[in-house]
Amino acid sequence: MIPELRTLLAVARHGTFAAAGDRVGLTQAAVSGHMRRLEEALGFPLFERTGRSARLNEAGLRTVRRAEELIASFEALGEPERDDAWEGVLRVGAIASVQATLLARALVPFRSRFPRCRLHVAPDVSLRLMDRVDAGEIDLAILIRPSFDPPRDLEWLPLVHEDYALIVPAEVAGDDWRAILPAHSFIRYDRSSFGGRQVERLLRSASARPRDWLEIDELAAMPAMVALGLGVAIAPLSEALLPLPPGVRAIGLGPAPIRREIGVLRRAGESSPAAAALVEALHAARPEPSRR
Repeated sequence: MIPELRTLLAVARHGTFAAAGDRVGLTQAAVSGHMRRLEEALGFPLFERTGRSARLNEAGLRTVRRAEELIASFEALGEPERDDAWEGVLRVGAIASVQATLLARALVPFRSRFPRCRLHVAPDVSLRLMDRVDAGEIDLAILIRPSFDPPRDLEWLPLVHEDYALIVPAEVAGDDWRAILPAHSFIRYDRSSFGGRQVERLLRSASARPRDWLEIDELAAMPAMVALGLGVAIAPLSEALLPLPPGVRAIGLGPAPIRREIGVLRRAGESSPAAAALVEALHAARPEPSRR
């Protein structure tokens, strides 16, 4: 029944028999056959069927939760007992701003514990990383928490909070970001990213109209561009940006600043020993409050 249970989880994740079949390499008829055999073995229906549509009923949702536990236990049967004997590839997604800081520090103890594990780090923006975790293309991702709830079968583990600030040349006078912003060219945090969308919501709520001329997703480049006189930028005070270059300073965004939460997104109940160990190492590698 393991193949049928895997197909059930695919149906629960992707919503329809056709979409589940596309993900697991089965035809829609084969998915239907898997579900029919599973219902016969269990002795009760898993779906409410209306015409050509099928939706998980209460028993089906309960079975999905138990199937996740069973699949995880089944997969664990083949895991070695010792960490240093674990072999395989761990697929990790990560936004650019954590790769040289938080992730790099975490990999030091992780490599000592899992010397035979090979890692593949996939860089991308948070939205696409979330989609790739959901699709099973990567095992976990380090990204910015979205403003909406992730899919229910994904688990969010917070790591770090970073406040946003207006980054300006040191000679710019004043500490009122709303007054300073319209007087300078604006280097915008890419709106295709979760962080860029946070900045966009802030600007709209403040009725601010910046003088846009450049939009970029590479956070580390923003302070360098400000230092060269290319404009001002609103960006999170990430480790990747600190310390700010000479001739650049940060201005707080008032009594109600915005912040971004960096964390780990992974599939609930599907963590290998290596993936779980990397999450532990990431927690241990978090910067001290004075360094954030």
